[in-house]
Amino acid sequence: MDKTEKTHVLVPDAEISVRYLADYMPASERKRRSIIGGCKYRPIARLLQHKEATIAISSAIRSGAPDPNDLKTKADFIRKKLATDDFDALTNEANADYIQKFSEVVASIKLPEADILPGKVFPPLKIQGVKVRFSPNLLLRRVDKTNKQRNGAFMLRYAKGKALSPDVGGYQSAAAFGLLRDYLAEEGSEPDKSICVTLDAFTGTLYPAPGSAATMFANMKAACQTIAERWPNVPPPKGAIL
Repeated sequence: MDKTEKTHVLVPDAEISVRYLADYMPASERKRRSIIGGCKYRPIARLLQHKEATIAISSAIRSGAPDPNDLKTKADFIRKKLATDDFDALTNEANADYIQKFSEVVASIKLPEADILPGKVFPPLKIQGVKVRFSPNLLLRRVDKTNKQRNGAFMLRYAKGKALSPDVGGYQSAAAFGLLRDYLAEEGSEPDKSICVTLDAFTGTLYPAPGSAATMFANMKAACQTIAERWPNVPPPKGAIL
């Protein structure tokens, strides 16, 4: 019996999150190969998650007036939490850093006028042969001047010590707009570019869906077709044991 430790799980059918699809669009060919490889061959090793930070920040935004001091207190609490092992300690530190950085920029963030609802994990959406995963941190709603209901989505991005590329932020928000319009349409409501937004928690910069969001989303759908075609031939990472 082979007792070799497996390192990766093979995802047989093409699948990508909105986040990685946004990363993919402006990327170099080498980076694109790396993104698809990471989606097809998922590491078995535990991955650092920012779940606690995103929940804390989303809750603070839903409160209507995020308080920097409250956020700093939350960051300190997470940093000092008991950890069962080194990985837990590292995760706590990463989540605390995320919230701490957000607390430093929150005062400068001007969110669009809208009702703020809890986020949602939508079932994967099949686009040109690729399962696209979409799970906005918050959902946004507003009524426009003509009394028409408008809907949107709010998504957080964060990388330690690094600002989000404006191109990536624009693509991620364009994806939210396109998905809400073409795949998740609600009767009596229309998606609104101004409330399909991605927030870089490192800089406090907000990226609403650009004016060209419809064209950008069409390009993302075309990219999905390319990803689906390439998927069977994407090789595993060097040294991977499946």
